[in-house]
Amino acid sequence: MREFVCGCCGRWRVSVELIRGRYRYRLVRRYRSEFGGGKDVLGEVGSVPELADLLARRTPLTLDDLREAA
Repeated sequence: MREFVCGCCGRWRVSVELIRGRYRYRLVRRYRSEFGGGKDVLGEVGSVPELADLLARRTPLTLDDLREAA
């Protein structure tokens, strides 16, 4: 599984998973430990254009803001 995080704060993450022969992109917001930790799945889509639309609707990010997680 590959994962991409936002370059600004690392709270927004997109994971890429191969499920039944198709790639799925899952957008997750992670909460800092001082706020109790955890994560909230904001959506899951099947293509990069749909991911760009999901990012525009649910976050202040674009695809250019994401970096591959180390």
